Amino acid sequence: MRVALLAAECEPWAKTGGLADVVDALARALGRLPEARTELHAPVDVLMPRYRSVRVPDTAVAEPALAIPDPQGGEPLEVTILDVPADGYRLRLVDVPSAFDRDALYDHPDDPWRFAVLCRAALAALERDGTPLDVLHVHDWHTAPALLDRARGVARGDAFLDGMAVMLTVHNLAYHGWTPNEQLPQLGLEPGERLAGTNPDGVDLLLTAIQRSELVNTVSPGFAAEALTPAFGMGLDPTLRTLGDRWFGILNGIDPGVWDPSSDPALAATYSSEARSGKAACRRDLLTRVGFDPHDDGVVLGMIGRLDPQKGFDLLADGARDLLAQGARMIVQGSGHAALADPFRALAAEEPRRVALIERFDRDMARRIYAGSDLFLMPSRFEPCGQGQMISLRYGTPPVVRRTGGLADSVVDADERPGAGTGFVFDDATPEAFVAAIGRAAAHRRDATAWSALLDRGMAVDFNWVTGSAPTYLEAYRRAVALRR
Repeated sequence: MRVALLAAECEPWAKTGGLADVVDALARALGRLPEARTELHAPVDVLMPRYRSVRVPDTAVAEPALAIPDPQGGEPLEVTILDVPADGYRLRLVDVPSAFDRDALYDHPDDPWRFAVLCRAALAALERDGTPLDVLHVHDWHTAPALLDRARGVARGDAFLDGMAVMLTVHNLAYHGWTPNEQLPQLGLEPGERLAGTNPDGVDLLLTAIQRSELVNTVSPGFAAEALTPAFGMGLDPTLRTLGDRWFGILNGIDPGVWDPSSDPALAATYSSEARSGKAACRRDLLTRVGFDPHDDGVVLGMIGRLDPQKGFDLLADGARDLLAQGARMIVQGSGHAALADPFRALAAEEPRRVALIERFDRDMARRIYAGSDLFLMPSRFEPCGQGQMISLRYGTPPVVRRTGGLADSVVDADERPGAGTGFVFDDATPEAFVAAIGRAAAHRRDATAWSALLDRGMAVDFNWVTGSAPTYLEAYRRAVALRR
């Protein structure tokens, strides 16, 4: 079985969120499965754009140039595919400077065309390899044009495109890739034609991909169930309900080799569940770096993420003064909506020894926050999965999360299940409920024996892709092939 993953991002080459982490980790894990060694045409391919920001190593090899039809018509486009050595898979960068040699990954007026070019080039490269493709695993709306190209190929009798099954993973239902009528030519479509669907105003690319894939999943069972409701379905719940058991959730994982406090070079000291003394050194180092008193025992709250209303940063901002009054300190790292950063910027200016805002993406600093904080915060309004809570558990930092999606699937409340809990869970998306949950966590921390046991349980949870999610994806690939046939 030959499998290829097609995505707009892959860690560490291009990343804005969890999509990149999942594509990289899943591709690596598939190569490590014992059953995959005999069942998969190895290694799996991962195809993504060569953005301007991608650092191409000297070891990359350029495949012979391809010429593909421009989705907008006109002269064919020349495409170079760069083969890059990766850890357990074959990374193939789609190099089309007119589409991807730009400052930002997204939010360009011709994004429909750019990602149509990605999909068309990726399919052409895979077909040129000369080996039938059993499964094309696409991710989010950016890869929906591949489904349109498959439909066109089937109509003209293209055996390669007709024979491949498509599995779609939806990482965030909030982003649909809406393409209004005036932009449809970027996809090679005209308003009203059969492939454009039935919406008179344009094309919802995510909806198109959902309707045309053999299987569709999201990244946790909890969110898969929530997405079937109007409250969480982002307007796609009626379509998802029609899929029946072809819509499901597979919980994300983490790579314990990548996220390992016993060997993490970014940390001031390494530690493990068996020998946790290094965690105290990590706490002192973190506090010193942000200008806090490293000897103050007041609870340290860490939060990392995209500054987006989804992530609940406003809940922390609105509850911050109550938390500060209770002796807490907070370290926030993120970038995005300026309006969500403003309250933290003001608090940091007012209380520089107790509030820190790191308004950028900093991999090493993120690792120090996971290791050096006392509690990790994820008060998301909705969360398909998230990996922050898994990483914080691995690093011995109990998470405080809202009961939604993958957070509910991966964190057990310490008060609801004494002796089995791994963190703290709250229900209402209000500052009051969030502050109360942090208060419960701080109270647990004052009991050293109970706190140590809580950390032991959290660090013991197995979120390994190889033992958890990757075998489930392999089974889904088998099913997708059977459905296509």
